[in-house]
Amino acid sequence: MLRIGVLVSGRGSNLQAIIDGIDAGKISADIGVVISDNPKAYALERCRRHRIKSKVILREDFPNRRGFEEEIVRVLKEEGVDLVVLAGFMRILSPFFLSHFPDRVINIHPSLIPAFQGLSAQRKAVEFGSKITGCSVHIVDESVDGGPVIVQAAVPVLPDDTEETLSERILRFEHRILPQTVQWFAEGRVKVEGRRVFVEGARYGTLPVNPDLEKF
Repeated sequence: MLRIGVLVSGRGSNLQAIIDGIDAGKISADIGVVISDNPKAYALERCRRHRIKSKVILREDFPNRRGFEEEIVRVLKEEGVDLVVLAGFMRILSPFFLSHFPDRVINIHPSLIPAFQGLSAQRKAVEFGSKITGCSVHIVDESVDGGPVIVQAAVPVLPDDTEETLSERILRFEHRILPQTVQWFAEGRVKVEGRRVFVEGARYGTLPVNPDLEKF
């Protein structure tokens, strides 16, 4: 069974979506550990409620980023993690970290990559006047929200949208495409070829999600 490690910094709603998918039997995986760089993250309370092992690792406890990442890698390896899931983890990971989990670190980002990378993607979409935005699950590389895309969901931007209303609309799809991606990894169907990622047996050419969702 796939063993995942989840990195979080905030409220952990995407973590909850994964937990719910596992509990419902839709995801053939278990969560080995949840790591947070924020001791006040509500995601840690979710771990307590579901009796999931969690650990707080603070950047300020280490002299440099390398030491901070070495400790995260150590904990993930100790727990036998196969796939690392960034679910609102607000730090950029270095090539050192990524080298320990090649093509096995994924992130959820609230835009249709490569549009609106980095922070405040929803606000940027509203201010730019976009008519369609969405969310993407991608392989993490050395760029900021620019790694190879696994799946995307398109979401309309409405004339009266604010950053908050658009964020909520996008979040509903985040809670579907991230758990689905974890299940695709659990089934061994995700294939990375350079910048292109394919899910074996998936149905492509669908909207609003491409490739099509199968369980969520």
